[in-house]
Amino acid sequence: MKGPESGNPIKVIIADDHTLFRAGVKTALSIKKDVDLIAEADNGMQLLNLLRHLEPDVILLDIQMPIMDGIQTLPEIRKLYPHVKVIILSMHNDHSMISKLMEIGANSYLTKNSDSETIYQAIKTCYEQEFFFNELTNKALLNGLRTKRADGSGIFQEASLTEKELTVLKLMCEERTTKEIADIVDISPRTVEAIRDKLKTKTGSKSMAGLVMYAIKNKIIQQQ
Repeated sequence: MKGPESGNPIKVIIADDHTLFRAGVKTALSIKKDVDLIAEADNGMQLLNLLRHLEPDVILLDIQMPIMDGIQTLPEIRKLYPHVKVIILSMHNDHSMISKLMEIGANSYLTKNSDSETIYQAIKTCYEQEFFFNELTNKALLNGLRTKRADGSGIFQEASLTEKELTVLKLMCEERTTKEIADIVDISPRTVEAIRDKLKTKTGSKSMAGLVMYAIKNKIIQQQ
C-alpha cells in the first residue's frame, strides 16, 4: 500500500518553467506531512526523463512550457505511466481546452491563481479518488456536451443500465471513493471497479469525465 493510508506521503513532481511559481508551490506543500515534492522539471521533455527514474503518484503539469508543452506531454504520460494522476496548471480557463484535456486523460484542471490549499486538496483527491472536479471543470464538461449535441458529433451510445450500475454511476458523480461506493451498495471494491469499466464500455466513454457527461445528458444527475 502506498500514500497517506500507509504512512507514506503522496509523491509529487511539478513541471513548470516559471521558477517562482514552482518555488511557491514547493513552499506551500512543504508544510503538508502527507505530500512530498520529489522533483521539479522546466518542460515536458525534462519531466519524461525524470519519470524514467522516479515514480510519482501525482504530476502537476503546466500547459505552456518551452521545448515540450503540457498538451504534448499529457498523452505520453498516459501511454507510459497510466496510473500516475495528472493535474493541469494553466493561466487560462478556456472551456474547450479544459474539456479536451480532461477527455485525453487529465485528472483535474486548476488555474495558476488557485490558492495553495486548493492545489493540496486536488493532489489528495486525485490520488484517493482519481479525479478532482471543480466549478471550472464541471462548466467546461457541460459546455463540451452542449457543443457535441449542437453539431451532432460525439453522441454517446444508448445504454441499458441496471439499477446497480445506475446507483454506482450516481455515487461516482458525487465524487465518492471506491471504498465508500462499495460500502453503500454492499459490494466489494473490486466489483465497483468492474462496474466502472462496464459503464465505460456500455456508454462509449473513454474516461470518468465522459461518464459525468453521459450522466448529465441522460439526466441521471442534475446539471449544476
